[in-house]
Amino acid sequence: MRGRIRDFLHKKVSTYYNVRKHTKIYFSYFGYDESDFIPCECCSRRAVDIHHIKPRGMGGSKERDVIENLMALCRSCHEKYGDKKQFVDFLNLIHSQKIHRGYKTKNL
Repeated sequence: MRGRIRDFLHKKVSTYYNVRKHTKIYFSYFGYDESDFIPCECCSRRAVDIHHIKPRGMGGSKERDVIENLMALCRSCHEKYGDKKQFVDFLNLIHSQKIHRGYKTKNL
């Protein structure tokens, strides 16, 4: 029994440390952990990506790992809106509304 618990805890800790920096920032800000349902900020389906609204490849940098530039997206919305200049303002609007509401899934 102890071995299974130890293995489970090791897996949880290892998973957390393997998460990218920008994902940790997003999770911490909104009070999420990797077991939570995190809704896509565009369509409310399960988010699978933490997206840089202004991507590093479009002038962003490591300094862009701030909550104002990070949003949760499902795979479909990430493919539709992600890394496309014409949607940056749209994504900023949606995400700023979430930040200003102080929206946290865990508090619903």
